[in-house]
Amino acid sequence: MDLATIIPILDATLRSATPLLFVCLAGLFSERSGIIDIGLEGKLLIAAFFSASVAAMSGSVWIGLLAGIGASLVLSLLHGVASITFRGNQLISGVALNFLASGLTVVIGENWFGLGGRTPQLSGAARFQPIHLPGVEAMADVPVIGPIYSNLISGHTILVYAAIVTVALTWWVLFRTRFGLHLRAVGENPESVDTAGISVIRLRYSAMVIAGVLCGIGGAYLATGLAAGFVKEMSAGRGFIALAALIFAKWRPWYALAACLLFGFLDAVGTRFQKLEVLGVNVPTQFMQALPYILTVVILAGFVGKAIPPRAGGTPYVKER
Repeated sequence: MDLATIIPILDATLRSATPLLFVCLAGLFSERSGIIDIGLEGKLLIAAFFSASVAAMSGSVWIGLLAGIGASLVLSLLHGVASITFRGNQLISGVALNFLASGLTVVIGENWFGLGGRTPQLSGAARFQPIHLPGVEAMADVPVIGPIYSNLISGHTILVYAAIVTVALTWWVLFRTRFGLHLRAVGENPESVDTAGISVIRLRYSAMVIAGVLCGIGGAYLATGLAAGFVKEMSAGRGFIALAALIFAKWRPWYALAACLLFGFLDAVGTRFQKLEVLGVNVPTQFMQALPYILTVVILAGFVGKAIPPRAGGTPYVKER
């Protein structure tokens, strides 16, 4: 393949990986605190719906972004109440959130817009627009470097760049701050953290808030950056793929970036090469579209035994009296 073919695929990889990355980092904070979050899919979906809906009604993508974050926060805090306060089963709570989001988005969407659960097409200020970095035109004709800078590095929306920054920020928070140290300790041994006089409940709720914000940003990008509106079930399993990427990354931020880029690459390849011939045999379009999901199964089957999650994950903390 030549550069003219590779660059569009890598460009699509970055775009496809962005919502996965936000959701994966959300799960990273949640699970590092000891809360398993199967509800990432539901939070991504409801954030996508409310961000697109409010952006369509207000004409402002930034107001839509806030709405998406708010909707995701509500579900995240519901999961926190069920898992932390009432010490319920975290898996069941997460699955319930997924069903809740799936139903609410269709019912509310039909009530508001009457389009079968879809929102109106977004355009102009109601969508995130690409940012062209300085010197794009001057470097456009430079061999190799010019096309990479002009067509791959430049031309993304602000949330794509924010996702990369968020990876670095997540690493710094978790491994270079006192809050991150406490959060990781809560996920490993909450009894020791409580003995030190640090509130386990406060730390876990803080993690749920961060997870809600990140899922909200990911959902907003999905509906107002990657797409031009919301359609029914548009998350399409991305929350579960993000969980698989999190396991593959062994709960580490930079590995999470690599895992999400891998999933994004397969999605980009599946979209671009829907008609592919290998050794004279036509590869079905459905197979190419299913590549990211096939990889999810392979990773879970091959790496889940080698990746060791936080020891207190999924276990409600009961304070000894």
